[in-house]
Amino acid sequence: MGNIVAIVGRPNVGKSTLFNRLTESRQAIVDETSGVTRDRIYGKAEWNGVGFSVVDTGGYAINSEDQFEEAIRQQVLIAIEEADVILFVVDVSTGVTDYDEAVAEILRKKAKNVIIAVNKVDNHSLIPEASYFYSMGLNNLYPISAINGSGTGDMLDHLVTLLPGKNREEDTELPKFTVVGRPNAGKSSLINTLIGEERNIVTPVSGTTRDSIFTQYNKYGHHFLLVDTAGIRKKSKVHEDLEFYSVMRAIRAIENSDVCLLMIDATRGFEGQDHKIFSLIERNRKGVVVLVNKWDLIEKDNNTARQFEAMLKTQTAPYTDYPVIFTSATEKKRIFKAMEKALQVYENKSRRISTAKLNEYLLPLIENYPPPANKGKYIKVKYITQLPASVPSFAFFCNLPQYVKEPYKRFVENKLRQKWNFSGVPINVFFRKK
Repeated sequence: MGNIVAIVGRPNVGKSTLFNRLTESRQAIVDETSGVTRDRIYGKAEWNGVGFSVVDTGGYAINSEDQFEEAIRQQVLIAIEEADVILFVVDVSTGVTDYDEAVAEILRKKAKNVIIAVNKVDNHSLIPEASYFYSMGLNNLYPISAINGSGTGDMLDHLVTLLPGKNREEDTELPKFTVVGRPNAGKSSLINTLIGEERNIVTPVSGTTRDSIFTQYNKYGHHFLLVDTAGIRKKSKVHEDLEFYSVMRAIRAIENSDVCLLMIDATRGFEGQDHKIFSLIERNRKGVVVLVNKWDLIEKDNNTARQFEAMLKTQTAPYTDYPVIFTSATEKKRIFKAMEKALQVYENKSRRISTAKLNEYLLPLIENYPPPANKGKYIKVKYITQLPASVPSFAFFCNLPQYVKEPYKRFVENKLRQKWNFSGVPINVFFRKK
């Protein structure tokens, strides 16, 4: 769970093309949510039944020349620190450049698992050229063509063997809550407030990934695992506020959890970075509670909280059914309310609704508001059932599923939310042929 593969390399070697090829098998599922983030730097991939996240570091290039080298160097260092496998992409048509050498040098010193993907080997006559890249002193070299896919199968066979296995022993029955958010939003204060005073109640759990500490929290009748990703590692050589760094950290934290507590800084509002993390949570189909922290620093009247919440939900639309809590971690205000909400969201995520109840409620509604006819063909929904899945997923069996459009799916999703409590949880709605 939570394996990350980072794609590194200089511009124009085909990183994005490779990224798209690796993620396209799952992309349809990943992007089933409407309103996902525009930037395609993060996706899910699967090979031989092993799932992993792919991060394209090229989405973060800084363009001015002097900063450029340094920025890429930073990215490579972050990728090494955060990823399980590095996919180093080079271009057979240019041969080894100084730039490739510089990246290779960093990788030789620091990285654990590196695969060199020699790209643009679009026909067999170019395979001998690819072997020149062995001169960089790294093994695991694969000639590939990201455009037509040749060679990528062998490369992926090797890649999945390098990913750490599921040697995790922590108690999976307990809900896992992760506090995520941009730097300085107050994540550490929140975690310290929760577990700081009574360390004896807290037992660290062994067998965890190298950069998430699972802490068992058991007091006031609440029992869950807190996945602490804040302040685990010493400030690395990397600037803490590097946007890319926060995203890499967030991805791993989100994947290791059931419910994410997204902390935003009330004094700064809901910024681009917050939105990006919210989208990652949604795209990973995890539960979410938004904590608006530092609320004690805001000048307030009777409407301030209501207006702030309305602004938030406008930004995250069409996904608006999630709890928002106004907290102050330093003043310990509404922290336990936040935990109660997280437990409620966890329950919502595991909610099962019987087929009888679903049909009794939804079929008459659908009869009154059927999906719009397409080319004179009418769509008839026969019955509805909940699928076994990690988030609430519903299959609507009908005669012409291909004609059901996004707005109608949203309509039935809203009806489900009106009737049952799915607050803070993404819902999957599928129309299928009987």
